[in-house]
Amino acid sequence: MDDTIRRNPSRKECEKAIRRILITEILENGKNKHFRMATDFITYFEALYPPSDSLTKQVQRAVKAMNMPKDEDGFFIIDRTPEQVAQDKELHSLLEHAGARVESLDDCERIFLALDPDYRNYITYRISHSDTLRDKYVTIQETNNGLIIYTREKKKLEQVLQRLMLLG
Repeated sequence: MDDTIRRNPSRKECEKAIRRILITEILENGKNKHFRMATDFITYFEALYPPSDSLTKQVQRAVKAMNMPKDEDGFFIIDRTPEQVAQDKELHSLLEHAGARVESLDDCERIFLALDPDYRNYITYRISHSDTLRDKYVTIQETNNGLIIYTREKKKLEQVLQRLMLLG
């Protein structure tokens, strides 16, 4: 038998090669833009091994065993499981419906409002529904003995809170 002819790779070897190919694709292009099905990998394997039906089937078995999810355009996703993709889609949908946005708190100042823990939830609710306070804070964090209020208008918020505490 001729030593220059290489035997077909095992399924595990094919999986490793496919993983390397896809990782290289992501590193070069930012995402997979070329590989949608097992046959898309064949030219790479045929450059290393003699073309044959058994090589094609081995690559197909490897792709199937890897159980890779696909993105919305049908390209393989290498860095997540099908479960992670489903979770990400659900989270995306929830964030979209909620009108979510990332907002930096770097330019915010904090005010601590010390209060009886039994009133924490209700006061948080009342502040979040107050027309007077609506535009005076960014978010409220409950703590074990009060509230931390993040604001971009510390002086105004302090004045309004002081006024509300003095109402009688």
